[in-house]
Amino acid sequence: MELKTRSDFESLMLRILDPLKPLYSEGGALLQLGETGVTYPRRTIGMEGFSRPLWALAPYWLGGGKAEDFAGIYRRGLASGTDPRGPEYWGDPADYDQLFVEMAAIGCAILEVPQIVWNPLTDAEKQNLARWLNTINEHELPHCNWLFFRVLVNLALDSVGMPCDIELMYRDLDEVDSWYVGDGWYTDGTPDIKPQRDYYIPWAIQYYGVLYSVFAAKRDPARARKFRERAMAFGREFAYWFDPNGAALPYGRSLGYRFGQCAFYSACVFAGLEPLPLPVMKGIITRNLDWWCSRPIFDRDGVLTIGYTYPQLYMSERYNSPGSPYWGMKTFLVMALPEDHPFWSAESAPLPELPALYAMKSADLLFQRLPDGQVNAYAPAEVEYNEHGQFSEKYGKFVYNTRFGFSASRSYVQLEQAAPDSMLAFVIDGYTFIRRHSESFQLWGDRLISKWSPFAGITVVTELIPTGKGHIRRHTVQSSIACTAYDCGFAVPKFCAGFASSAADAAAEAHNDKLSCSVTGQEGGTGVIVDAWPNTSLYAVNTVIPAVRYDIPVGSVTLETRVESESR
Repeated sequence: MELKTRSDFESLMLRILDPLKPLYSEGGALLQLGETGVTYPRRTIGMEGFSRPLWALAPYWLGGGKAEDFAGIYRRGLASGTDPRGPEYWGDPADYDQLFVEMAAIGCAILEVPQIVWNPLTDAEKQNLARWLNTINEHELPHCNWLFFRVLVNLALDSVGMPCDIELMYRDLDEVDSWYVGDGWYTDGTPDIKPQRDYYIPWAIQYYGVLYSVFAAKRDPARARKFRERAMAFGREFAYWFDPNGAALPYGRSLGYRFGQCAFYSACVFAGLEPLPLPVMKGIITRNLDWWCSRPIFDRDGVLTIGYTYPQLYMSERYNSPGSPYWGMKTFLVMALPEDHPFWSAESAPLPELPALYAMKSADLLFQRLPDGQVNAYAPAEVEYNEHGQFSEKYGKFVYNTRFGFSASRSYVQLEQAAPDSMLAFVIDGYTFIRRHSESFQLWGDRLISKWSPFAGITVVTELIPTGKGHIRRHTVQSSIACTAYDCGFAVPKFCAGFASSAADAAAEAHNDKLSCSVTGQEGGTGVIVDAWPNTSLYAVNTVIPAVRYDIPVGSVTLETRVESESR
């Protein structure tokens, strides 16, 4: 797939959105794309399905695109979804309602293309839509990136002369500012409660901050300038998260939004910011989109599925509905650019030269780039305790890799179901225990050290030391329980060309024609191959995990394991 011109991007956008056309409700306000459930009701699921394509459609219309059929659907849907007496009314939102999330796309559409989504409405329809949007000012929101939804909605309401709460908007922005930690990075809420740094910084807080810097440039120039300066700093560091092959680092929650991973750079291009040269940003965007489009992420009707590189529910969060993956349409913000914008004629350039090792201290990650292009990120398991699903797997692995991905467990009852790749997994009475949180950690320039406990009575200090082909793990285990531990490498795809695996003495290895991973332990360890259950890996439906098994005595023991990987 070639992505260069505006026409190329338009074709891809419509390829993703056109299959939705026959699935909208009669009134246009609801889009039901599947039968799986989440923490909010089916009516809200339908509204979410309706809202999320607007992240691409509104910029497309702004840039001169037509799509009159979609414009008609959305004018009808905005009217019928906010008519309290109509059969497709979205409902009166309550505190912490998912409906507030979906208001943001509508707010941005009003700001970008009022001539399509606002002006054609009747006076009564405008009043209904404005009244419904304004409910976001009457309820409690989680103190995280959700505050930006209220910011965008208030900007939109004010832009069309409707009741809003600008003072509340400014208070929300002040709170967001309190989460700033440096180098362009924020936490997604109060740092003491939500310390992790993940994709909610680029595709949410930074993305919305850049939008604010455009929409509120005259109203709030000082804050707009601050957001732009921080975006510039962030954009230089965020490049480390991308592999030369187009993959982005699989790490953290909400990975089901897939190609939303590169949306931040689309926002920069839209806003005229160049934290990296324009051709480099285009290269990141095009390679990431191309990487995703070569994966089976659509169903047979062309609808995006829940999952990562294939349909998979194990890795999803409790808020991932069938319409949720369309959050990734934020990346198509570049469609707002006119035909003569230099982005469309620029050649996609490779990533800048980046050092082999880089301690990204404001993100609490140690990045390693291997000669064959692999990107490793060593992580401290610094994450909130309010889990949305599989947080141990999404934040607690020792290292995350762009070529191997990671596994999300089905159960902790059996090692094969737990699929604990890139972890030291303790087996006690048949149950598997892993690192969920770190009690403390230290990020140095050449290693990461963390202290953690998988089970009451066991404390581990793990030192992760990058090497030329991978890393060394040095674990100091203090245990009051005699048990078994498995030091696991990456999950290697099987049932594919060239696959083989072996284990002997204190070593294990698995490979295929494209990838290999070896794990070598110290004397006393035993090499094993863990036959992971199907559909646990985010990258491949069938995998094995090379590992070294150690007997853990009562008392103190130090374990050292070398993990190496290769991509061909």
